[in-house]
Amino acid sequence: MYRILTLIFLLLFAGLGFSQNGKLLSKNLVDLSKTPIWNKISENNVLKADFEHLKSLDFYFITYESDGLQVNGLLIEPKKVGKYPVVIFNRGGNRDFGRLTVSTMIMYTSKLANQGYVIIGSNYRKNDEFGGIEINDVLNLTETVKEIEKADSNCIGMFGWSRGGMMTYLALQKSDKIKTAIIGNGPTDLFGIIADRPEMESKVIAECVPNYSENKENELKKRSAVYWGDRLDKKSSLLILCGTNDKRVNPNQADKISDKLEEINYDFELIKFETDHYFTEYKSELNELVIRWFNKRLKT
Repeated sequence: MYRILTLIFLLLFAGLGFSQNGKLLSKNLVDLSKTPIWNKISENNVLKADFEHLKSLDFYFITYESDGLQVNGLLIEPKKVGKYPVVIFNRGGNRDFGRLTVSTMIMYTSKLANQGYVIIGSNYRKNDEFGGIEINDVLNLTETVKEIEKADSNCIGMFGWSRGGMMTYLALQKSDKIKTAIIGNGPTDLFGIIADRPEMESKVIAECVPNYSENKENELKKRSAVYWGDRLDKKSSLLILCGTNDKRVNPNQADKISDKLEEINYDFELIKFETDHYFTEYKSELNELVIRWFNKRLKT
């Protein structure tokens, strides 16, 4: 009897302790007209021509479980009934800087969603380790989408920008569920980032990474794909986008990882634009590239 009770307890513990990762806790529809970006995308309270596609999409604020924590995020679904491939969008920034907002999702992913994709993204947990344990908040979204009726949880891609690019490399290292990914101006060598922008070490990395001063070299390498590019999921593929005038992430970061991926014959492409960190002059071209890549590598 004791053994039976013990077994029951262990099964219950396992269910409660581990199976909840990714559990969708809340999903609340967003009224775009009540968001800060409304005045930018509308005129006389009507969507401007370039944003009329938003009429075919629903935006949601979501909360989901990750390692026992409640993590916030955003979701876009086509309004039309159907089953759609999923793209996990990884935001840039750190802590409250660069938080994922409706505006971010509209500018980077709404035109992709309009082509028939479910887009989901995390704001990461409050205690941001800048590429540490909060990678689980990204990986657990592959479980969250199983609860979203319109999402095809067997067809998942990923799109990361800036710091979100680093998160995407980490996801490709740790998961085999990402069929293909796009990274825009993502850091691949944190030693190089620190050399180019010393304030990134003192104001971000040293503040976010636990026990940084005692484990500096090891922690930086953990977050730098150039040191472990050979451990990216070999069944996946990657499009790397680089702005040659980027002042936040040196363009040579893209060259470094490209050299590494070429060495191992990884399935990737590197495309460069003469633009800044945000692709300011090439927003339309960026949207077209993203749609074309996922249509070819994820939909088919």
